[in-house]
Amino acid sequence: MYFSRFHHVPCLLENLAQQICRFSSSPNVNKVTLYLQRAKLIDSIRLNLRSNSSESSLFPLLQSPVLDTIVVNNALKSAPSPESALLLIEVLKTVPHFSHNQQTIYTLAKILANSGQTSKLSALINAINAGKFTNIARVSFMDRMRWYALAGDLDEVASVWDEWRALKKLPCTESYNIVMSLFARNGRDFEAVRIFRKIIDEGVLPNSRTYTIIIEHLINSGHLNSAFKVFQLLPQMRIKRSLKQYSILVAAFCETDQLYCVKNLLDEMRNDGILPGRAMQGSLQRLQEAGFVEETNDLLREMLPDERIKIIAYALGGSDDDMEDEDEDANHFDGGPVDQVQLKPWLDPAALASVLQHWRPEEVSALEDAKIIWTTRLVCKMTRNFKSAETAWQFFSWVAYQPGFTHDIYTISRMVTKLARHGCVHLVDQLLCKLEREDIRLSFSTVRLIIDFYGLSGNGDAALKILQGVKTICGPMSKSSLLILYTSVLRTLTKCKMNDEALDILEEMILLGIFPEIQTFSGLMHHFALQGDIKTVQRLLGMVRQSGLEPDAYMYTVLIRAYCKCERAALAMRIFEDMMNSGLVPDCPTKELLVKSLWKEGKLREAAAVEERSEEIGNALPLALPGNLYTLSSVDLMRIYDIYSGKFIATIEKE
Repeated sequence: MYFSRFHHVPCLLENLAQQICRFSSSPNVNKVTLYLQRAKLIDSIRLNLRSNSSESSLFPLLQSPVLDTIVVNNALKSAPSPESALLLIEVLKTVPHFSHNQQTIYTLAKILANSGQTSKLSALINAINAGKFTNIARVSFMDRMRWYALAGDLDEVASVWDEWRALKKLPCTESYNIVMSLFARNGRDFEAVRIFRKIIDEGVLPNSRTYTIIIEHLINSGHLNSAFKVFQLLPQMRIKRSLKQYSILVAAFCETDQLYCVKNLLDEMRNDGILPGRAMQGSLQRLQEAGFVEETNDLLREMLPDERIKIIAYALGGSDDDMEDEDEDANHFDGGPVDQVQLKPWLDPAALASVLQHWRPEEVSALEDAKIIWTTRLVCKMTRNFKSAETAWQFFSWVAYQPGFTHDIYTISRMVTKLARHGCVHLVDQLLCKLEREDIRLSFSTVRLIIDFYGLSGNGDAALKILQGVKTICGPMSKSSLLILYTSVLRTLTKCKMNDEALDILEEMILLGIFPEIQTFSGLMHHFALQGDIKTVQRLLGMVRQSGLEPDAYMYTVLIRAYCKCERAALAMRIFEDMMNSGLVPDCPTKELLVKSLWKEGKLREAAAVEERSEEIGNALPLALPGNLYTLSSVDLMRIYDIYSGKFIATIEKE
């Protein structure tokens, strides 16, 4: 825990357990106080597990009334080794007042997976599914795949995935990611590429992690330039670039001494509003040694340990020089030195935020008494984990007056997007006015998120206001960035059913020389077709054709489905004919929907004609068509596929 005053844990951990017992027995303990009690007990268990612990030294700690599944779950997550975690599980069997829940059992499963104990993991899964643990649901396909993937057991992962797919239910995107990642890690390049092709062919929407796997696979295979091409394409596909993507690219460019590329990546990372991770520290220090001091100082300051944060220690007869620092979140296996153990106090921003949801005076008072050291990273995590925007705002305002803390662009960005998501327009405006007065600019990605979130909260007028003042809020932008921003505004306006305003913005775009992409037109056509505004749909289709853009298969499919849903099967039939005449075919579900709609409206001859033309194509009808409204076109996906597959398929063919 980030405390400026935190007493060192005494050598006899039993004494600490007794203190906790006395403290917890007092009546009317508020939630923050209870959180702090749990934190102390978690720290004492963490230290014990790192100090040649035995059953006899653990048992007194586990007698505390504070002990519950939350304490055990977090102690297990931060255990230094699988053996110590399993020791804790064994000692818990002797504690009468404790019983496991789904969280602790699932954490045990991850521990077994991380340590490669597949047989024990399988036995645990079978026991859960057999009902041997009360109040614990059967293990889902997704969890089984995750655990076996952690264990590196490709055969088991593939077996579970096949079992899932055999149910004729399309698995989620993450299941494809897991299989693709395992193939890539095991050097089975062709199979990894084949899984990505399956994602496209089956109409599964790739997410940011899908592209992270592709980028990492390409880099590990010596294709850094191709990986960077994929990374550069993500913004136009409306995919948020992640910290991990930046981290692996920064490390790769550092290894190849392309330091100017690293500098440019860091600039883009700032523009994306992403805080650096500790994995970047070595790369940034190398960049600083090469003379990029100004560019790296602030980023390094965010990564280096805060000297105000006091450590907890358990002395075994060594010197302070032997101590090592532990990762902030303490949720991975790591060893400590033989003679001394030094840890950062445990802190879980999500748990702390959950006990502050109502922001009661007594809880705020307990929080102030705890003397937590507030850092940018911690405040961002806290803000993200508040369920209520009002409570997040109260915390945001309160923490601004805490000693040693000042809000920066990262904490402000996190707060302003939280407020936008919950529709707190007046508070967003307050923050933006303050930023303008202090001449602080938000990142482009933050502005786009505000507009997108206004679509979720139904504040189309507020989104238009952001667009009008974007130069003040964000600064000058490129035409490609403006295209993405205008697309977000169009999507928000259609969600808010502000049809006239959406068409006005479309005209404004075109007058500015910012012509929408095919997926934007697909989104607009889908919206107006469902509104029954067929004239506007036809006008939009005319704009596409006049602009020289060719409707893709996904656009045709969107139109057929939309017309069928609003019971205009005749128009859907006309689009089907245009599609076929263009040399394109619908996917199987779309064809079946069209036939069903024609039958329902009594157009039996037309339904028979669709079936007949489909039979001529035979088995060529795809399961699904790639693309997504407003964000992703089939051209984008195929461009990524060509980059990814080009390297590996060429290599395989040579072999």
